[in-house]
Amino acid sequence: MALSRSKKSDILAKLADAFAEASAVAFVGFTRITVHDASRLRRELANAGVRYFVAKKTLIKKALAERGYAGAQPELPGEIAVAWTTGDVLAPARGVYQEGARMKGALALLGGVFEGAFADAAKMAALATIPPLSVLRGMFVNIINSPRQGLVIALDKIRERKAA
Repeated sequence: MALSRSKKSDILAKLADAFAEASAVAFVGFTRITVHDASRLRRELANAGVRYFVAKKTLIKKALAERGYAGAQPELPGEIAVAWTTGDVLAPARGVYQEGARMKGALALLGGVFEGAFADAAKMAALATIPPLSVLRGMFVNIINSPRQGLVIALDKIRERKAA
């Protein structure tokens, strides 16, 4: 369906605003996705603070060109959507990656914008597998705690031997 010039300019303005405010952007490729799955995807991404918008590739590319990100723009085959956030920079990539695993090939992470430069699908997938900040903090606390825990276990074994 052809879009009118005014509708295209509205979409272009929305994409330009999204890219201007975004701390990270993920390009989402989708095929054979049902309305139910699309609604669940939007809901899951919204819960993570990620906005999701489907637009024509030409309009996305035009908005990206106006923004002037560094590097080479990744290839965007098929139907494309954009996921972005103003908060956690890994949230768009992580959300799309996790939902793509649930949907078994209907959803793919095609690339994105990270730290003001274009990133390919491999880099975005690597970023998506980084645990959330709260999990990283828990891992750090566990690392700090493990020497103390080892000392306590050793002292407990000494106490058991002396008691026997």
